[in-house]
Amino acid sequence: MARVSRIDLPQGSVLRPLYAGAGFADAFAIDLPGHATDDAGRLATHMLSGQARWVRWLLALRDTLVAGFGLKTSAGLRDDGATDRIDFFRVYDRRRHEIVLGEDDRHLDFRLSVLVEGSTPRRRLVATTVVTFNHWGGRAYIAAIAPFHRLIVKSSLRRAARSGWPAER
Repeated sequence: MARVSRIDLPQGSVLRPLYAGAGFADAFAIDLPGHATDDAGRLATHMLSGQARWVRWLLALRDTLVAGFGLKTSAGLRDDGATDRIDFFRVYDRRRHEIVLGEDDRHLDFRLSVLVEGSTPRRRLVATTVVTFNHWGGRAYIAAIAPFHRLIVKSSLRRAARSGWPAER
């Protein structure tokens, strides 16, 4: 099984300026095989597609719970008219080796970086999450979901590795 490691926040990420002001941040990495593409957008799409059934169930539960508080749901995000999305995540920055996804909401703003770090043959894919809070509700939300967030990120990286990383075109 592919090993996912919790790592320090990557210093080469475009998210680095956000680290100091973050209320929550973490990063997880997995090794990439030599044949895998360096295209962070393709890797992010691969990583976020085909989520485990339990992840989809948790997302549906989250959507049901937050809708009552007027927060954005995944279905609402998919249908909001933004043209550059990967699943329900808005694309904020797209580079060859890093893509930044996320969303801004009333309670918090979050960014997810998917970064290809290193060079062949020692490359890894790093998923970094950075959250800034807009009020106390964001802190409460993250306190409740942080353990699930960590499980989902690790599961997404493992599932992507098991299903085979996309190769360079």
